[in-house]
Amino acid sequence: MELADAVAQAREVPAQKVASGYSWTEIPRWHDDTFWFGDMYNHQVLRQGSDGGFEVVLDVSDRKALGAQPGAGPVDEEVVLGGMGWLPDGRLVVTSMYERVVLVWDGQSVDLYADLREVAVGPVNDMVVDADGRAYVTQLGFDMLHGEDARNSALLVVEPDGSVRALSELGELASGNGITITADGTRVVVAEVLANCLTVLDRGPDGALSNRRVFAPTPWLPDGICLDAQGGVWTAMPGSGVVARFVEGGEMTDAITLPMEEAMGVACVLGGADRSRLYVCAGMEVFDRDKSRAEGQGSIWTAKTTYSAGTSRP
Repeated sequence: MELADAVAQAREVPAQKVASGYSWTEIPRWHDDTFWFGDMYNHQVLRQGSDGGFEVVLDVSDRKALGAQPGAGPVDEEVVLGGMGWLPDGRLVVTSMYERVVLVWDGQSVDLYADLREVAVGPVNDMVVDADGRAYVTQLGFDMLHGEDARNSALLVVEPDGSVRALSELGELASGNGITITADGTRVVVAEVLANCLTVLDRGPDGALSNRRVFAPTPWLPDGICLDAQGGVWTAMPGSGVVARFVEGGEMTDAITLPMEEAMGVACVLGGADRSRLYVCAGMEVFDRDKSRAEGQGSIWTAKTTYSAGTSRP
């Protein structure tokens, strides 16, 4: 079904802009009863305070990427945060996309948690952490900022003991992006951007993934995703102006339409007191980092839904 037809048949959900002035907002999370997100090209993680405002929790703008050569230029030296989660002991972990590592922050210092350079074929992307501290990491698989051709890549895993490997037995993803775990831990859903689909895998008690299959085709490129406890997957679809909910099989049940001249939705998460308020990260300029920082068109939007995320991750 064409995007316009699917949106016309879906329930319309209104959204309001609640914050702006950022570069490119990303990786929205609900943690410790608080909304968190990344200001990607300003190299920061922010958290919403009790007064409704946002405070910087982590700033890695001074970090130089591992392996960067002196004078290599800002694209190679900057740390761009692409995924976020928490370990069982409360430490924050974030992916450094072009550095191809996972960093850990204990509230005081930032350290290397896992080096993915041996297994990642290109920039890494989003991440979800399970209850045992196991991190599943998607890959863009290619460097679009340097003009590389698109290529598929495997899902990566960082085990609780710190070991890393590519889950090659599952096959490669077509630019894996948002990734989630159901509340009962039995399924993982991942967005395959260049395949226009949401993919689901079964997850065993030991964290092993299997039985890869399509959860739902999407009428536009899916990006960041989140789950609700009623069986839906919400995904932002950059370039379409739409953030939508899909159920298994592909029906679009709910749709948020953002003003294209003001916001391009890229990722979402359900939060709030009952985890029924959808938070949407949006930006306008992803390719030119300096322009993105200077114009500050990144924003946060919210929408009240009739669904709850329960205890799904993230």
